[in-house]
Amino acid sequence: MAFQVARMTKQESDAWLGIVTVCQLLPTALDSQLQRDSDMTHFEFFVLSALRFAPESTLRMTALAETTSATLPRLSHVCSRLEKRGLVHRSPDPDDRRATNVQLTQTGRAALVRAMPGHLATARRLVIDALTPEQLDALAEVTAVIRDRLDGHLPFDTAG
Repeated sequence: MAFQVARMTKQESDAWLGIVTVCQLLPTALDSQLQRDSDMTHFEFFVLSALRFAPESTLRMTALAETTSATLPRLSHVCSRLEKRGLVHRSPDPDDRRATNVQLTQTGRAALVRAMPGHLATARRLVIDALTPEQLDALAEVTAVIRDRLDGHLPFDTAG
């Protein structure tokens, strides 16, 4: 009995390998710049950014995990590191003592503001400035379609 191997067309393969390669290389480049210039990882920057734009700069851990697509254990570990550095403060949610809130501190806001110029310059150098306005529109459209497909279909949930 012959087993048929699924195949992609050249167009499909080029697109797939392109996005996989970018997904592997870009986080490493962003981490490198942020660690060198701001002593934080890209994920820490993402957490601080999510808090910055939340009402009162505060989110429940579960909401922050959902926003950052992180598991609660990973997020808890990262928030512990950020809290030791004074960048966030964790406290019981006053409406549900079983839940934990994470709040961006003034020190955290200042660290985020200091990290922003270098991060934006890196984003521009690696992605934005390399593309035409039409390519940027196409990239935004393509990534929105993929993001919508991924939403709710992550290989893990935020509970564990």
